[in-house]
Amino acid sequence: MTFLEYALIGFVIGVITTAPVGPVNVMAIQHAAQSGFRQGVFVGLGAVVADAIYAAVAVFGVSAITQFIEGQFDLIKIVGGALLIVFGIKVWNTHPHLADAADGDEKGFWGDATAAFFMALTNPGTVLAFVAIFGGLGDLRPKHGDIFGKLIMVAGVAGGATTWWVFVSGMVTRFRGGIDDSWLDKANHIAGTILVVFGALIYADLLFDIF
Repeated sequence: MTFLEYALIGFVIGVITTAPVGPVNVMAIQHAAQSGFRQGVFVGLGAVVADAIYAAVAVFGVSAITQFIEGQFDLIKIVGGALLIVFGIKVWNTHPHLADAADGDEKGFWGDATAAFFMALTNPGTVLAFVAIFGGLGDLRPKHGDIFGKLIMVAGVAGGATTWWVFVSGMVTRFRGGIDDSWLDKANHIAGTILVVFGALIYADLLFDIF
């Protein structure tokens, strides 16, 4: 296979593992609606870093790390669920204003991009998706020793994920003309509730497995 084919396969994987609506999608939409295109993409890039890490682990077949991840699913669920619940409460209690958003709180965006990184890194669904997809690639996966081909595929994953965040942020920004402070407040309540529900579902799944 050619490097272009590896890049395209990685690109498709990046899109399909990022597109399902989850906690980071909620955060990116919230920031794009409140503060515009750049901030929505910026938050999404935090998750792209986590995706690239998992893609690299999967495609390079780092067995020790892969086995550790597979053996620590319960811990990943506990940490991920806690992050979602804590951040959901934070979002619910935040009352944004368009006037403040126009100035752009860079410190806040960095903090939320970091939160997006850890949410993606501790999301059991993300872990399972990468393990399953790369495990099933077969001959479509770069051969052993083809380091450059593997790097190209990882870059493709990052490119696909980034393209998704650009698309989502662009669509939200395109239709944000009717947004006011009241709308942002309601959106934060909805987003906060969704994040807490995601976290609660993770704990419910964990308890179900235990019992």
